[in-house]
Amino acid sequence: MGLVYAVVNQKGGVGKTTTAVNVAASVALAGRRVLLVDVDPQGNATSGVGIEKSKLANSVYHVLVDDLPMEEVILRTSVEGLDVVPSTLDLAGAEIELMTRISREQVLKHAIEPIRQRYDYIFLDTPPSLGLLTVNCLTACDRAIVPIQCEYYALEGITQLMRTVDLVRRRLNPTLRIAHVLLTMKDPRLRLAQQVEEEVRAFFGDVVSPVVIPRNVRLSEAPSFGMPVVLYDPKSRGAEAYRQFALEVMSDDSQGTG
Repeated sequence: MGLVYAVVNQKGGVGKTTTAVNVAASVALAGRRVLLVDVDPQGNATSGVGIEKSKLANSVYHVLVDDLPMEEVILRTSVEGLDVVPSTLDLAGAEIELMTRISREQVLKHAIEPIRQRYDYIFLDTPPSLGLLTVNCLTACDRAIVPIQCEYYALEGITQLMRTVDLVRRRLNPTLRIAHVLLTMKDPRLRLAQQVEEEVRAFFGDVVSPVVIPRNVRLSEAPSFGMPVVLYDPKSRGAEAYRQFALEVMSDDSQGTG
C-alpha cells in the first residue's frame, strides 16, 4: 500500500505546488512508482508535469463529484514512474457540490483506495485554503508536508492549520501527522530569512527538515516548460535541494504510519 502525503498550507505562494511536483518527480526518478494528485483548481501541478489542461476530457473533479473511478483519469507523465491525476478550473465548484454528500470529507479517500496498491507514494497537491478540498486531502493522507516560505509573516495562519490538522486527526483520520515542515524560497543574503528559519525551527522542532529550498530562478522557470526542475535543470541548486528532501521523505518508510 502506497504512503499518501498531502502537501498543505492554506497560504498561497509558499511553494506548495513546486514542492509536490518536484518531490513526486524526484521520488519517481529514484525508482519508485508515484502518483501525483492535483487537488487545486488552479491546476498548476497538472501543467507543471506537462499536461495540457485544455485538452482534458476528465479530471479529479469528475472523480470527486461524479464518482468516476480514479484509474480512468490517471495519465502518464514524461517522468518515468510518475503518473498524475489532473485538475482543471472545474474543480472550483466541487466544494459546493460536495456539501450535500454523505461523508463528504472522505470522498477523496474512498477514490484513492482502489488504486493505492499500485503506487509506492501518492502526493496530493492541495489548494491555498482550509476548505472541504483540503480537508479531503488531510482525511485521505497518512502524513502532511507543510512548506513554509522564508518571508515575513511566515507563521501567520499556521495555528489555524495546526487546529485543522488536529480536528481532522480526532474526527476523521487518527493516523494523520505532520511529518515534514519544509522551508522554501530562502535567500541567504537576507537577515530576515535567517530569522524566519530560526522562528520556524523553534515553533515546530524536529519535524523541520534540515534541507532548505533556496530562492532559485530555475525553480521559477521550470513550470513554464511543463517540467519539474529536477528534469529541467538537474544540476541547479533548487533541483539538488528537492532531491535531498525526497531522500528524507523516502526514509519515512522505516518509521511506520503512526
